[in-house]
Amino acid sequence: MPTERENAIKFGDKPATLIGDEVKVGQKAPDFTAAGPGLAPVSLKDYPGKVKVFLTVPSLDTSVCSTETQKFSQMATGFPDGVKILVASMDLPFAQARWCGAQGVDNVVCISDFREKEVGEAFGVLIKGVGLLSRAVFVIDQENVIRYVEYLPEVPLLEPDYDAVKAAVEGLLK
Repeated sequence: MPTERENAIKFGDKPATLIGDEVKVGQKAPDFTAAGPGLAPVSLKDYPGKVKVFLTVPSLDTSVCSTETQKFSQMATGFPDGVKILVASMDLPFAQARWCGAQGVDNVVCISDFREKEVGEAFGVLIKGVGLLSRAVFVIDQENVIRYVEYLPEVPLLEPDYDAVKAAVEGLLK
């Protein structure tokens, strides 16, 4: 049975429980399989030797998630090929593809955790009773070790610290 972290975040104006252990800097990133474009399986193992910026968001169809994903897509244009940005949500892959096309977002890989909720439980971001992922950002190095973690305490209001994420990525590229 996965760990439950009561009152870990606020969802709207109410405290919410997150399912799964909180991951920490220095720990090996948990692997997962989620649905990628066209329902193809996607995993961290698909990006060996790359720095990964891994975002979890409730839904691309909400304003803050949309803004965040667009900002990270824009940030990706300044990174070398050795960096991959992945965005996980519970949105179906078809909805993710439609959203990316409508927003002109093509510098991130959207993955869906709708099937098994492996991402949510492995990274401790599954919101109990809501069935969505909480907002968080993880920077994972070339060896799949977590080097930066930011769990946002309030969904849907807060955006991540983009400058801190960028600095974490740049630190791994030196």
